[in-house]
Amino acid sequence: MDRIDAMKVFVATLDEGSLAAAGRKLGRSPAAVSRAIAFLETHAGMALLHRTTRTIKLSAAGEHYAVACRRILTDLEEADLLIAGERSAPRGMLTLTAPVAAGQDFLRPLLDEFVDLHPDVAARLHLLDRPVNLIDEGIDIALRFAHLADSTLVALPVGEVRRVVAASPRYLDKHPLITVPADLAGHQIISMTHFGVDSWSFPSTNQSAVPQAVHFAPRLIVNSVQGAVASAVEGHGVTRLFSYHVANQVRDGSLRILLTEHEHAPLPVHLLTPQGRLAVPKVRAFVDFAVPRLRSLFEALKAFTDPH
Repeated sequence: MDRIDAMKVFVATLDEGSLAAAGRKLGRSPAAVSRAIAFLETHAGMALLHRTTRTIKLSAAGEHYAVACRRILTDLEEADLLIAGERSAPRGMLTLTAPVAAGQDFLRPLLDEFVDLHPDVAARLHLLDRPVNLIDEGIDIALRFAHLADSTLVALPVGEVRRVVAASPRYLDKHPLITVPADLAGHQIISMTHFGVDSWSFPSTNQSAVPQAVHFAPRLIVNSVQGAVASAVEGHGVTRLFSYHVANQVRDGSLRILLTEHEHAPLPVHLLTPQGRLAVPKVRAFVDFAVPRLRSLFEALKAFTDPH
């Protein structure tokens, strides 16, 4: 059995979540998929997957082997495309990742439009609120909100977002004024797990070079942007999110942004791709398609929420 082909079966099994689903994607029987994985396990001399009738789970060795397989397959794809001279013909599976809310709001609509324009391209969008290693996890493009460390990734700036505190007019009309961060300690707080469950930090002031930390007992803790926004709109408390999360609500007046003079510096937003991937037609085509559209989107959102 060809080891490269077996690696493709192994990676497809991980991506699809089961032997049967991988078989359907590849047009093979579950038995053929199982034989390919068994071939790799025999070659490696250890189990790569723990299998039950319904689930699969990578072994410790399998996790390392999966990273290597994705790198090898990506390098082969790049080499094949470059040798074939197909720079102008996007095709194949395009794999992207983004935070959950941003992926739903920004990348998913762009992908729908992009694959309609390029019928030989399919897309896989991983919505994950965690750091992702693009090379290890076989990702072509990532949308990332952060100050970037130096790396070998190509970073294309598309905008910036702010970390904002927001509440509804209904809530603010019934509770004490919020003019400085310390006032939050006496309010009902709706916490998002990614923004601080029981405390929020604010930058230093002219009076103190030490960053401020406001501690509180949250009224509600959620791990969903939609949940935090909905509770805040309904007047149940004060929440903290990225500015793009609440742009529509600020525009329609159902939320107000507070403490604008006490915000951290904005976070840059980039599309990231590993070096070399821009030479792959599907990646280059999506970057050329998405970057100007994302820049326009973030500029419009900034206009909705910018206090100046």
